[in-house]
Amino acid sequence: MATLTIHSKRIIENIRKLNNYLEDNNIQWTLITKMLNGYKPILEKLLFDGELKRLHSVGDARISNLQAIKEIAPDIVTMYIKPPAFNQVKNVIKYADISLNSNIQTLEKLNEEAGKAGKIHRVVVMIEMGELREGILRENIIKFYSRAFDLKNIKIIGLGTNLGCMYGVEPTYDKLIQLSLYKQLIESMFGKKMELVSGGSSITLPLISRKKVPKEVNHFRIGETAFLGVSPLNNKKFKNLSTSAFDFSGEILEFEKKGNVPDGNIGDAAIGHTADIDDQDYRESWRCIVDFGEIDVDVNNLLLKDKKLNFVGTTSDMTVFDMMEESKNYRVGDKVHFQPNYMAIARLSNSKYMTKIVH
Repeated sequence: MATLTIHSKRIIENIRKLNNYLEDNNIQWTLITKMLNGYKPILEKLLFDGELKRLHSVGDARISNLQAIKEIAPDIVTMYIKPPAFNQVKNVIKYADISLNSNIQTLEKLNEEAGKAGKIHRVVVMIEMGELREGILRENIIKFYSRAFDLKNIKIIGLGTNLGCMYGVEPTYDKLIQLSLYKQLIESMFGKKMELVSGGSSITLPLISRKKVPKEVNHFRIGETAFLGVSPLNNKKFKNLSTSAFDFSGEILEFEKKGNVPDGNIGDAAIGHTADIDDQDYRESWRCIVDFGEIDVDVNNLLLKDKKLNFVGTTSDMTVFDMMEESKNYRVGDKVHFQPNYMAIARLSNSKYMTKIVH
């Protein structure tokens, strides 16, 4: 059966190295766990390790995942990392100690629910800095904070921004210094201390060594680099982190020599997709059929570890690869291994059809 294998010790070592690196640069950080989809066997390995106690918090974009974290480790500070929907306000107060917000009506509902629960809910206000996702516009910042500071069950602990997620707008020193200036403006106008300026994510990490992160920016939200060891800014290995914490493998169901060109009229019934076929190429090759398909994962998010194999096509529950010569390395029942990227892991960890092994 197709299997996602997770090496928890490698992830924990990445977290340890990031802890040391960010502490040396006076930056706190939140571990973003959304790619794990609340899968408790790996969460337990991470949350019970001493390295997690050095973090500012653990964040997620799904309430059910935060619930899983709180059930495992109630004392862990949790952060809800997207603007809450109205119908989730009660659960946000219940399972998130901190949330990221950009709508005053939502804050008012959070304030009301926090009052009912006898809690003070902490909030980081998101500012629009060019990515055109969540964030209040610069001309509305003062008005927003003025209203937010009046909410007695809400504690505004800082401001933040999101870059690189939707359009791929890269973080720059100029954008981050602008965020720092907003922090100074708010503190000056309202006499309030902003604990956090959350201007960074995995994509921002390479700017630290270039001295392109203003000292006011003191909080990052990091998921991909902690788990995969790479920065999405350039998809290269970051520092000396492990890039092999996850392995995905599919079991070979059939390994036969077959033609390269389909035989018959080609219609619209196919539900998967294929590599380009040269209909003049009538060679034969060894076809390797493995036990996962489009329902499980997008093959574009998988990197074959064996370069002798080539992608041929995929359907809902099977995927085909080929090689020019028969390999002694492959027989029916053997495994083909892949390096999954962030989105592949997110889908696989959420799939009930996958075997998951945590080491």
